[in-house]
Amino acid sequence: MRIPPRFAALAAAAAFAATLLTGQAATAAPAPAVVASVGSVCYTALPDEAYDTLELIDQGGPFPYSQDGIVFQNREQVLPGRTTGYYHEYTVITPGSPTRGARRIVTGQQYQEDYYTADHYATFRRINFGC
Repeated sequence: MRIPPRFAALAAAAAFAATLLTGQAATAAPAPAVVASVGSVCYTALPDEAYDTLELIDQGGPFPYSQDGIVFQNREQVLPGRTTGYYHEYTVITPGSPTRGARRIVTGQQYQEDYYTADHYATFRRINFGC
């Protein structure tokens, strides 16, 4: 899982608050299988800029764009359905582009649940760190 420290701290605080309010520890629903339309990509096959983005995510920033780290809404419903706030998106810089470009990494809350898109959310591929 690649959640910047500020998001991890918020999640821990929310779980603690839920325990105080209900008297029961919050439990997560089992994760559904990855949606069939999500493929995979080997970590070694990513563009160099994606490595830079993943490193920045692990470090908690600083990020090149103010939109990096915002909640990804999954409006296209290509990724597995989750509650709002589960996914966050980050820019993968596109050399020569005057804008943010179309490449992104979207992180989920599970360990190494990272998705890469080169076409601005039309398709996603889960990053396989084992190859």
